Amino acid sequence: MHPDGAPGPVSTLTAMPAATPATAPARAEEEFNPETHVYEPHRVGLPPLRPYARELWRRRQFAYELARTNLRGQHYNTVLGQLWLVLNPLLLTCVYFLLVDILRGGTRGPEFFAHLMAGMFAFHFLSQSLTQAARSVTRGGRLVLNTAFPRTLLPLSSVLTGFMRFLPTMAIYAVMHMIAGLPVGPHLLWAFPVLAVLIVFTTGVCTLVAAAQVYFRDVSNFLPYFNRIWMYGSPVLYYYDEVPERLRWIIDLNPMTPILAMWSEVLNRGHAPSPHFMAWGVAWALAAFLIGALYFISREREFAVRL
Repeated sequence: MHPDGAPGPVSTLTAMPAATPATAPARAEEEFNPETHVYEPHRVGLPPLRPYARELWRRRQFAYELARTNLRGQHYNTVLGQLWLVLNPLLLTCVYFLLVDILRGGTRGPEFFAHLMAGMFAFHFLSQSLTQAARSVTRGGRLVLNTAFPRTLLPLSSVLTGFMRFLPTMAIYAVMHMIAGLPVGPHLLWAFPVLAVLIVFTTGVCTLVAAAQVYFRDVSNFLPYFNRIWMYGSPVLYYYDEVPERLRWIIDLNPMTPILAMWSEVLNRGHAPSPHFMAWGVAWALAAFLIGALYFISREREFAVRL
């Protein structure tokens, strides 16, 4: 009542029902855990490939700058770094040439040394790219976790790094080509398509190895031994036509056989690559590229969970 006797507003209070021992835990759970979130890794699958390819092309400068950074880390921008870049495969070529020449009774001449040098330089490009690509995703863990970009750029930068290291070695080979008196003519233009086949094959293998390293961390430790065995089974220390017929089927299983055989035909034998080697090499390169790239792209959204 007001002091003047007028009725005042009546306030009502709604009493909350008392919590019983049975409902108290449930109410506490609702208060502190209103929603339950379950976080799961991305499901394996391919994203839309056209937008992915456009974004990959738009970010191509990122792969180039990453490759330059890797080269600077290897002291490529110094005189001694560039000298060692050429000396390393060149010294390996000399060692293998002495070994093969001794085993063959000193019958190998400068033509074979040029063949050995060209094959060693090409295979060195593949092996160096593989070794670096194997750790490209695991070493780039911070980029993968904190930056949105096509992860394929990481192994692609490793291939680009290997190619930049490969180019100076061809200048050394050109000198040896002239010293050995090997033919010079329009047929040497075939070296560019053969090199393109090698790059496509290397890219496919590198993407496959980079994805495998995320799941199996010992892949990078196994690679040096695998690369050495792979080289022995490739026509680098010998010509393809020197392989006995009973062993030919073994070397034919090697995907690098047609590529290196074409490389030797163009640079050492002085003629265009054989059509069956070209078809065989292109088939291997496309198969490796499609399998490696598609597997990597289908798995890359899961990398952040695995790292």
